Amino acid sequence: MLGSLLAQIDKSWQPLFARYQSELTEIQNIVASQRIAPANENVFRVFNYSIDHYRAVIVGQDPYPTPGYATGLAFSVNPEVRKLPASLKNIFTEYVSDTGFSQPKNGDLSDWARNGVALLNSSLTLNLDNKSDHLSIGWQRITAAVLEVLANRGCVAILWGSQAQKLGSAFAEDQKVQSVHPSPLSAYRGFFGSKPFTKCNELLISSDQIPINWRLP
Repeated sequence: MLGSLLAQIDKSWQPLFARYQSELTEIQNIVASQRIAPANENVFRVFNYSIDHYRAVIVGQDPYPTPGYATGLAFSVNPEVRKLPASLKNIFTEYVSDTGFSQPKNGDLSDWARNGVALLNSSLTLNLDNKSDHLSIGWQRITAAVLEVLANRGCVAILWGSQAQKLGSAFAEDQKVQSVHPSPLSAYRGFFGSKPFTKCNELLISSDQIPINWRLP
């Protein structure tokens, strides 16, 4: 399953994934008989774009556990989802406050991906029958290597929460925008008012890169 999907990723990523063939084989053996999120065809969705396409990255933890929500892009949900996850609602509250844009019409963040933001979960799959199972099957070694590639390319990392900050250690201080996680458990302790979107663009501009167009429909 994963082997056929790897053929769909942009060729710029293939040398990196070639280094992790044994890990990917092991992951495939684990997930083959499981109900997973996102759908198989979206597991590597973030890698449909080339390395050079990305100027920023937002690091998530794992796909949403609610069936039908996960899209292969961190924090994003399918556009038909009406009840947004609490963290995404808080992201949109800060998005409106920070950018001045209107509240998005749904939770689909694919426009951010199209505009150069890698929406990368540290674990690319989730076992719908054992929610924490895939946090320890080998994805983090691969996604840490992905983040190192993006850091070396000069991308800016938006790191929400301690887990993302640990995973994003390859980024220099002038490549990072950090705060607590947008979860309802922590958002009021420093996520609201943190201005991650405009701060990201300030860092991109300071390094002579094109800022991200954050506007969502």
